[in-house]
Amino acid sequence: MATMVDVAQHAGVSVATVSHVVNNTRAVRPGTRQLVLDAIEALGYTPNTLARSLVTSRTRSIGLAVSAVSNPYFTEILQGVEAGALEHGYSLLIADPHDDPEHERKVVQLLHERRVDGMIVAPSARPEGLLDYLRQHDVPTVFLDRLVAPPEDDPFRFDQVCTENTAPMARLVRHLADLGHRRIGLVAGLPGLSTTGERTTGYRLGLRAAGLPYDERLVARGDSDAEVSRRVTRELLTRSSPPTALVTGNNAMTIGALRAMGELGVSVPDEVALCCFDDFAWADLFHPRLTAVAQPSKEIGAQALRLLLERLAAPERPARTVRLPSTFVHRSSCGCPGSHESTPRPESPEKGSPT
Repeated sequence: MATMVDVAQHAGVSVATVSHVVNNTRAVRPGTRQLVLDAIEALGYTPNTLARSLVTSRTRSIGLAVSAVSNPYFTEILQGVEAGALEHGYSLLIADPHDDPEHERKVVQLLHERRVDGMIVAPSARPEGLLDYLRQHDVPTVFLDRLVAPPEDDPFRFDQVCTENTAPMARLVRHLADLGHRRIGLVAGLPGLSTTGERTTGYRLGLRAAGLPYDERLVARGDSDAEVSRRVTRELLTRSSPPTALVTGNNAMTIGALRAMGELGVSVPDEVALCCFDDFAWADLFHPRLTAVAQPSKEIGAQALRLLLERLAAPERPARTVRLPSTFVHRSSCGCPGSHESTPRPESPEKGSPT
């Protein structure tokens, strides 16, 4: 197996120069750099990542902790993180916290013990233990999808990235109201998540904008889970005054709601109109095709990776929260005449602000 010494001899340069090219630790003249790269290719040299980490105190690895990695939304986020990581020479270690605070802290500790340079985490509804660990060990971390409220009396050095939630949800509700619906139900996500809180706020704002009262009997707790959503949707639709339209808070709950409607023989949108938060690859294949808010999931992952690399390069810089715009995708499950689609357009401009 070729060594760095072999590469240096083949290229006619010093071992230090080869090291600078391999590790990007100092600028090397383009001609010299090319000589080293040609020697690496000719000899089939592979850098010793472990040895390099002992010298640089960096492993060129990133920990990614997201729940339900089988969820298409988080799968696309993973793709965005992975593409950026590979582009910058980082590998990924992936763990699923299962939205359980205790398990969350354990998997983050395990990732940290693997000496990852930093982490990207979708926090649970109760992230106190997670925050304590990350602060205690000063782990560079970016939170994605779910925001964590910064404490008033404690420096907050965690960057965050998510999509807009409130205005897009309000738009779904207003759209249904404009179609004449007066009893619009909501299947809401897991309590404690920022996404659930913001989307529920959007639901209430949409009702208010349409001049409709908020009725807690039309709101069901779906816990961001397909099976729970199926059960509570059945309960909503079998009440004496059921909703004539329904909004679901994420793609898993949309699947659950559709199963419930199928079991009850409820026709969408003829008997109950449906709009959902989260678009996914096969939403266009359902009958009827699903009107949805689409989140830029791959870009959320890519942005989280960029924020983490910036944090690694400048550990003392102020924390930032970046919100990315979502898109209203108009199909036919809302009950609009015909099956035409409007041109998707962002709900709001991208914003980056200190936390």
